[in-house]
Amino acid sequence: MAAIGMFDYLRSAFNWRRQRGSIVALGVFVLMLVILQLITGQGISYFDISSITSGAATLALAALGETLVVLAGGLDLSAGAVVSLVNVILVTQLANSEMGTAAYTLVSIALALGVGTAFGAVNGFLVAYLRLQSIVVTLATMLIAQGSALLILKFPGGEMPWDFSLIFTGDVIVDGLPAPVVVLLVAVAFWLLLKNTRLGTAIYAIGSDAESAASNGIDVRLVRFLTFTFAGTAYGAAGLFISANMGGGDPLIGSKMLLQIFAAVVLGGTLIGGGRGGCVGTIFGALTLTILVNIFLVLGVRTYYTPVVEGVILLLAVLGFSLGADSPVFGHLRYWRHTLQAMRQGTLPGRLSALGAAVRLDRLAGGKQAADVIPVSWFTRNRATLRFSVPPYLIYILVLIATIVLAGSDFSTIGYLNAMLIFTAFLAILGLGQGTVIISGGLDLSVPWTITFTAIVATTLTNGLDAPAVWVIPLSLAAGIAIGFLNGSVIVLFGLSPVIVTLAMNGVLEGVSLLFSGGAPIGKAPPVLDWFVSGRLGGIAPVGWFLIAFVIAATLLLNYTAIGRRIFAIGNSALVARLSGVRTGLPTLFAYVLSGFCSAIVGILLAGFSSQAFYGMGDPYLLSSIAVVVLGGTLITGGRGHYLGIFGGAILFTALGIMLSGTVLPEAVRNIIYGVVVLGAIIALRERRAA
Repeated sequence: MAAIGMFDYLRSAFNWRRQRGSIVALGVFVLMLVILQLITGQGISYFDISSITSGAATLALAALGETLVVLAGGLDLSAGAVVSLVNVILVTQLANSEMGTAAYTLVSIALALGVGTAFGAVNGFLVAYLRLQSIVVTLATMLIAQGSALLILKFPGGEMPWDFSLIFTGDVIVDGLPAPVVVLLVAVAFWLLLKNTRLGTAIYAIGSDAESAASNGIDVRLVRFLTFTFAGTAYGAAGLFISANMGGGDPLIGSKMLLQIFAAVVLGGTLIGGGRGGCVGTIFGALTLTILVNIFLVLGVRTYYTPVVEGVILLLAVLGFSLGADSPVFGHLRYWRHTLQAMRQGTLPGRLSALGAAVRLDRLAGGKQAADVIPVSWFTRNRATLRFSVPPYLIYILVLIATIVLAGSDFSTIGYLNAMLIFTAFLAILGLGQGTVIISGGLDLSVPWTITFTAIVATTLTNGLDAPAVWVIPLSLAAGIAIGFLNGSVIVLFGLSPVIVTLAMNGVLEGVSLLFSGGAPIGKAPPVLDWFVSGRLGGIAPVGWFLIAFVIAATLLLNYTAIGRRIFAIGNSALVARLSGVRTGLPTLFAYVLSGFCSAIVGILLAGFSSQAFYGMGDPYLLSSIAVVVLGGTLITGGRGHYLGIFGGAILFTALGIMLSGTVLPEAVRNIIYGVVVLGAIIALRERRAA
């Protein structure tokens, strides 16, 4: 009987469904390891183990922290930036220390873990106790952390003591065993201990269903706070290890890690949305990605393909672990199968005629009660909209006054007006696309490389000539539409997280841009495009006249059309919208197509403004596109907003940028200010909900 009981316990503990993610991750890791050995024709040596684990340890530690957040139902975009910040702090603050190796190591560990934990605690407080959305909070703190890193160390440099680096990269800790292996084993031990505590159980509980967890006595806010705090500790550990591994500092070392972090998390079997997965699978996912890079190096594959492959792996992993009987794709197939069957049998209900009858009944009822309706003023009807849309215009007046004071006698009205029109146009156009996506309840992180890719296409194919612009500009716009269509299609058909899909698309577009341009963008923008952005028409930049027409069209489209109303309905509650008869797929798809189209317009305009395209030209516009939407009073969780408010946010953000550019503040400080402004706007405009 005891043997049978032990057998049942082991079968339960190692249930396939519970351990599926880790088992699959282990299997993929072993497969990639075998492929690497077949390619090199050599067995596994001490050097191979040390090299692979050394390359994977930083990613594994950062991804471990991300896994904790994802398991609890959140997302953390600040991971890579915190790694960079910890790295530059260690290099700059301890570079000239005369402490012994042991003391130096202990101080470095305490400093790295302390900085990471502090950042995680800030994220946790904002998300858990102020009830802000984790995506936007961590996006803003990412900008603050990245700006702080650049403020501390502008360029790569500095040097860590060799003895210190040897502790984490050699075999000093355990003789004959590479230190990175020990680091990963410690990480696994930490996770196993945490998983088997009440906190670990609570993390899974709130990731599965936060309301049910709260009903069962779990302090959801405390658990979320601790989750982000421990995640920050893991990021600090990743920053410590990469500092020892590199032996120096680099303020941008973590900027490219975000896609890899999410790829490792998903490849390890953790479900985006929370409640399923674990850190053991994540570590194997990080090891697998590292082996993949080594395979590319052995085969001589250009590094251009790396972000493409990482993005594809992320999408495939998410798809693989999300497909099931309740997957949206099967729901769509069942819907169309039943619809076609009803059409063949002649039993398909006349939905349009029924809707028309309902409308007629509503009108009749309204006509009967018209005498009882009390007239309501325009201000009363639009009180909520005015409350959130007017403040950015009022704050803009204050910023304008501050700009005039700072500019003094050199202030030029017409020059300032044209600068405002040009830069506001970029943000106002992006604001329509990103704002529509946010109102629908999503987020588009593919904006940076959609901008860059379409700009590269425009400049490369026109090469400074006006004649090809007739077909190249429509082609660039079509590319933006296609990108948005791919984003929306995957999100709608498979029900995947918009953040993961668009992040993966951003990585794919980075690789495609590198391949398309051969590693260096060539060509110039056509003169007509340069004139359109920077020329004059009646004393005003032509793009300014275009902006006026765009604002009118955007306001009508988003707030006064049927598809706009459906997007608002989906953002308020996709389930309620579906139960009300709204087909949510097409409006959601439209939102991402519109975002891709708007990003393409901005890419083309930026190419005309700069007369050329360059890598990373779209990077500053990710936070900006979200900032103008938030500053304009749009609810970041969806369902509330007005384009005139978004336009006001674009004016305010542009004015703030122009004011700061007239100061002696470094670019890094301005980035920190932007991040603080976005956080302040999110806090001020958040929905007040009962605890």
